[in-house]
Amino acid sequence: MTFIQSLRVLPAALLCGALIFLNSSAFAQTSDNILGVWLTQEQKSKIEIFKKGDKFFGKVIWLRDPLNDEGQPKVDKNNPDESMIKRPIMGLEILQNFEFDDKDMWEDGKIYDPTNGKTYSCQMEIDEGELEVTGYVGFSWIGRTVRWTRVTE
Repeated sequence: MTFIQSLRVLPAALLCGALIFLNSSAFAQTSDNILGVWLTQEQKSKIEIFKKGDKFFGKVIWLRDPLNDEGQPKVDKNNPDESMIKRPIMGLEILQNFEFDDKDMWEDGKIYDPTNGKTYSCQMEIDEGELEVTGYVGFSWIGRTVRWTRVTE
């Protein structure tokens, strides 16, 4: 290949390289991709994920069955702290203090499960448009992962 021929190939090679870079960066997560409303895997509640400063939190904004057997709003009756057993589930902040790892994971947070009154370490990531939420004690690879679906209303 002559010098002149290589000059003709150079722009095409640069263009291909630029397209590959732009295409791969288009799939990179940004910290705010997690913001919004998510329907839980069991479709029993919707969680709104929001930001306070540079950390992420989530609260219950909808319940499929918002009332208990007595027709009253559901409360946090399984909480081990007696002072909290009367707080309503609606509006309850169940995700706390998540940080974005600058790649694709929101981590170092906690998730509270009002069905059993326990709090777990938690990490989250978006995979194929769904939010994978992994709660665990100790190591994330022995935890439980559920998938939430983004609500677009």
